[in-house]
Amino acid sequence: MFDTAMIFDAALLPAMLVAMMAGLLSFLSPCVLPIVPPYLAYMGGVSVTEMEQASQARRRVLLCAVFFVLGLSTVFLLLGFAFSSMGRMLLQYQDKFIVIAGVIVMILGAHFIGVFRIGFLDREVRMDAGDRGGSAFGAYVLGLAFAFGWTPCLGPILGAILGLAASEGDVMRGTVLLAFYAVGLGIPFLLVAAFFPRLKGVMGWMKRHMDRIERTSGLLLWTVGLMMLTGQFAAFSYWLLERFPALALIG
Repeated sequence: MFDTAMIFDAALLPAMLVAMMAGLLSFLSPCVLPIVPPYLAYMGGVSVTEMEQASQARRRVLLCAVFFVLGLSTVFLLLGFAFSSMGRMLLQYQDKFIVIAGVIVMILGAHFIGVFRIGFLDREVRMDAGDRGGSAFGAYVLGLAFAFGWTPCLGPILGAILGLAASEGDVMRGTVLLAFYAVGLGIPFLLVAAFFPRLKGVMGWMKRHMDRIERTSGLLLWTVGLMMLTGQFAAFSYWLLERFPALALIG
């Protein structure tokens, strides 16, 4: 058994919020957002036009989207478990490890802002899951492939959250962070699947402002890295606890 009070506390809350926001920014990244409608249509075995017009087609797409999100969440939870286990093994070096993780996160943030570009992060790798459209199981397999293979968009942001998970030095806390990352990435997929006709205008606006969204992602990562590097992340947690005493009741 594990003590929930040790897992869900005010110190973890800022990291959970950052992880969820990072998942949302991953969804809004340049090689994810533009392919969402055709990807969802393919998973559901329908056309984009059918997804716009037929409510029955959207229900089918939504079911497949749920299994797709379950597939990518499976991978993220396993990664969270693995990286936080590594952090636990390095617990005696945790102070140095947090500094190194903070520097890496700041570098990834600078890559997104455009201060410089890291070549291998701009190379896209996609895993071919074969012809899996039209079934829940196929959507789950596509979710696994998506999580493993969409490296240029997910890689920098996901790497930052994995570093944050490893710095927690606790397996359950690290896994919780990756669960919230999966929530931030997965919920928009479900919303688009359920309300695609109503969200077309919003998605179009996001595509037109993709550069600003990417820079926002970089600024978030850089700020988180700086807070990890200077120890302000923990200080922010204590500030939250003082500002909102009810958080002490969590867990």
